[in-house]
Amino acid sequence: MSAPDGPVGTERSLGQLVSTATSEMSALVHDEIALAKAQLRQDVKRGAVGGAAFAAAGTVLIFSLPMLSFALAYGIRTWSGWNMAICFLLSFAANVLVAGVLALIGVVFAKKAKKGKGPQKAAASAKETAAVLQNVKPHPRSVGPAPAVGATLDRVGDKASAVARSSS
Repeated sequence: MSAPDGPVGTERSLGQLVSTATSEMSALVHDEIALAKAQLRQDVKRGAVGGAAFAAAGTVLIFSLPMLSFALAYGIRTWSGWNMAICFLLSFAANVLVAGVLALIGVVFAKKAKKGKGPQKAAASAKETAAVLQNVKPHPRSVGPAPAVGATLDRVGDKASAVARSSS
């Protein structure tokens, strides 16, 4: 609910109520747009992390193979005394294992980014807000005799509370 624009104890006019309702609906639409942007930004960030992990896996596989293969192969040869060909195969297998772990990390982040329902959540929230606003109807006016002055003020107060309830 909004605070009255005038001094305490005075009633707001219908124009003030409409103005307040319009500004609150405008703020609601702006907030929905901001929410959609934030959720989309989060999904894009997750996708970027997954892509970076895939790039890191490729980089490790391509650029570290010669250096790591030689070092590991000669280390295995020194430790075990096996043939150099077997040592190089074991070295290659270790490099492929590291690249596979990095690729799995990339897959996990890519799935998280794909599961992110940011835009769908924002669209559902906007549709729900629109549905609620469509069902808001003004209170019917009585066609009977004109009410007393005190009764008119009560009806205006009822309208103000109805507008406040519909906009909150």
